[in-house]
Amino acid sequence: MSDTSAAPADTSVFSEPRLLIGGALVQARAGRTFTNINPATEQVLGLVADAGADDMDAAIAAARTAFDATDWSTNTQLRLRCLRQLSEALERHKEELRGLTVAEIGAPVSLTHGPHLDAALGIVSYTADLAEKYIWDTDHGVYDSPVTYSTSRRVVAREPVGVVAAITPWNVPMQINLAKVVPALAAGNTVVLKPAPDSPWTATVLGRLVAEETDIPAGVFNVVTTSDNQVAQRLAEDPRVDMISFTGSTAVGRHLMAAAAPTIKKTFLELGGKSAHIVCDDADLGKVIPMAATVACFHSGQGCAIDSRLLVARPLYDDAVAAMSEALANFPYGDPTDPSVLMGPQISALQRQRVLDLIAVGVAEGQKVAVGGGVPAHLPTGFFTEPTLFVDVDPDSAIAQQEFFGPVAVMIPFDTDDDAVRIANNSIYGLAGSVSSGSLDRAMGIARRVRTGSINVNGGQYYAPDMPFGGYRQSGLGREMGVPGFEEYLETKVIAVGV
Repeated sequence: MSDTSAAPADTSVFSEPRLLIGGALVQARAGRTFTNINPATEQVLGLVADAGADDMDAAIAAARTAFDATDWSTNTQLRLRCLRQLSEALERHKEELRGLTVAEIGAPVSLTHGPHLDAALGIVSYTADLAEKYIWDTDHGVYDSPVTYSTSRRVVAREPVGVVAAITPWNVPMQINLAKVVPALAAGNTVVLKPAPDSPWTATVLGRLVAEETDIPAGVFNVVTTSDNQVAQRLAEDPRVDMISFTGSTAVGRHLMAAAAPTIKKTFLELGGKSAHIVCDDADLGKVIPMAATVACFHSGQGCAIDSRLLVARPLYDDAVAAMSEALANFPYGDPTDPSVLMGPQISALQRQRVLDLIAVGVAEGQKVAVGGGVPAHLPTGFFTEPTLFVDVDPDSAIAQQEFFGPVAVMIPFDTDDDAVRIANNSIYGLAGSVSSGSLDRAMGIARRVRTGSINVNGGQYYAPDMPFGGYRQSGLGREMGVPGFEEYLETKVIAVGV
């Protein structure tokens, strides 16, 4: 059984405000820094290098040179060796990273044994194995062309895109950093990683490990932390950057897509969600409700794929309201270093206020709060929000349509399976979801009709390094992880040789 305690965060990590540019760990050129806050204690963790335009330009130039002037893009064996070195380095520093993750984003230490850290590290070894066995060139045989009356042997070759800008959010930083950076590097690209200013430390440590404990050549991987969105936007605008890989809000995704349009960059977007869990009239509430409460409160609701809409068949509805209300009222939250805690704080005072503001919108619209709805009186320090449940919610209301990114669930009754599918699909998003039913055939039939990129059936769990993740509609473009996620970072070239 694994130890679920958190090692104290290594304070030396928070005293090294350095960027990784061209293989060197450097301070921002203008000497600027910004502070980073522990969301559970509201204490300053340390000073972060605050890159300016010159720093970003230097990182892009380093990545461009490394792609164009070295054999990184063609030397598969070098890439495999370096990725396995990185995997070993991450394992050696795992406990340092565990304490850092808890301190940086307020994730409960119990969750670091899942996607926040331990499961995320599996991305590196999985991707290295995938790259080793990947078929880079496919022979399509000989073809007699009716156009030129010639005979050709055709090969479809897969090649790296070039310079990739990886722009990552604060909610699950280690997992998302690795899910972007590692496949991009394995495919032969060079990378500039720009983490969110709320969660710079996991990216900074990743840069240090690459620089000090791997043979990844200078310029192949760069880390640029900045508090200035205009500096970050240069990644979308600069013609030396070939691809944007972004995870974050739909609003920012639209902005980056527009900024990248003049240079026609390849763009991967993993954006927002308002996922629905459909609970059929033959479902077992004893199994469904504990799972639904845990999902709603996962990382204080700060996940794009969280099932925040609970659609319940009318015969079960009253019992589900009572059970979910009790589950959320008694949900264990508080100090994220406590192994018994399953929910920590919001990442910042600003994010908590956004959640509270949307709760207020729901109340003003006449939506009914069954549990929670405010700031917990027993946690005066830290950016905590009460686990909250709205019931009898109008499917078209703001709280049923907008993403909270907080521990707030809305419960909506339905009458028929067709009704449930219609409500689930009544969203600009299409990222994830769940279905629960006593009949597997019924659940699978519903799952096939919900327009979403991932869906769990009867307690299943789609998350794994080999499973592609992404959404329909305004939840994004493309897929991350798995073979499709690896191939996002490749171009396709056809070579025809006369015979």
